[in-house]
Amino acid sequence: MTAIDTKCVQAGYTPGNGEARVIPIVQSTTFAYDTPEEMGDLFDLKKAGYFYTRLGNPTVGGLEEKLTALEGGTAALCAASGMSAIMLATLNVCKTGDNFLSTSNIYGGTYNLFNVTLRKLGIECRFYEANDSKEKIESLIDDKTRFIFAETIANPAGIVIDFDKLTSIAKKYGMLFMVDSTIATPCICRPIEWGADVVIHSTTKYLDGHATSVGGAIIESGEFNFVGNPRYPDFNTPDASYHGLVFARDAGKTPFTMRARVIGMRDLGAQMAPMNAFLTMLGTDTLHLRMARHSENALALAKALEKHPQVEWVKYAGLESDENYARANKYFDNGNCSGMVTFGIKGGREAAMTFQKALKLFKVVTHIADSRSCVLHPASTTHRQLSDADLVACGVAANLIRLSVGTESASDIIADVINALDSAK
Repeated sequence: MTAIDTKCVQAGYTPGNGEARVIPIVQSTTFAYDTPEEMGDLFDLKKAGYFYTRLGNPTVGGLEEKLTALEGGTAALCAASGMSAIMLATLNVCKTGDNFLSTSNIYGGTYNLFNVTLRKLGIECRFYEANDSKEKIESLIDDKTRFIFAETIANPAGIVIDFDKLTSIAKKYGMLFMVDSTIATPCICRPIEWGADVVIHSTTKYLDGHATSVGGAIIESGEFNFVGNPRYPDFNTPDASYHGLVFARDAGKTPFTMRARVIGMRDLGAQMAPMNAFLTMLGTDTLHLRMARHSENALALAKALEKHPQVEWVKYAGLESDENYARANKYFDNGNCSGMVTFGIKGGREAAMTFQKALKLFKVVTHIADSRSCVLHPASTTHRQLSDADLVACGVAANLIRLSVGTESASDIIADVINALDSAK
């Protein structure tokens, strides 16, 4: 099974003879065993199995297997939300006194986590700009730097990251390269193929695709060598809270996800619910079909926006005029660039409000990346907690409109947006 389309439909669950064709919803908090010795072996990680849904569940496990296959990794861990996945990944390698690097052009919730909440825990995020030189980024690194973070397609800035540049820096300094690939999905880009060590998703978005289920995921490449790496002492010393396990030595090709599960998930309890895993699993069955349609519709709309007099600028990597066009063609499959289009409306915040109120097909929601088209003005919603300076740093102009282009008819999508723009003059 090699084609991504086939993996979307088939990976993650194979029924046995006479078993349910679709993965069952195992809505149980716990699992029974005949002997205490069997239960003890599970706690000691001597055998595979389930004993408590906080640490693992068959339905959630099916989704984890599918995401591992889609991204080409060795293991995955599903979480309660995309933000909890990012938090688990960060705390898996960082503690008070440590730091990490991140592009400033990221989702507003992630920016706030990195810039405010983690600082209160004594973990410093050092921000760099996506187009900064290698030398400038390297100047931020010291012996306490634990990883480099970026988004495949920045939400909502729309910037496509330079994988080659960031991979080379991470490898040079022996540190993890983590990528949030929520907006791209593995049907458009698989960061592990471009050198990422950890891939993160808000499964709430395209993976679910129907705005029904909040969730997150961490996928490990299995290629990073933790053994003897001084940046990761917690992976190379016996863990007193888990029977003296040395993750770098004892976890094979899955040290990152194993530690995130048995330490992070055990202690923080940010597990995905079985029902959400089931619904997300259904969503991934059609991911390959939806992403092609999202991308096709988004490109058509972006071309129409470029011609409208009420539009100052358009950001979509699929446009030949976009500064990231060549980069997208290098890293992305089949010319698809996902369904997020951003543009600057003339007239600033007031025009943005008028435009949104005039839309009929597009709905104003705090969401992105499902089959139904939706719209948001980040400066007054998702990013409203940020100062004007932080907005600029995130690449979020005050007049930026984010359109999540759905899978409806392209002609209806374009007509709705053009009519609303005409109303905002």
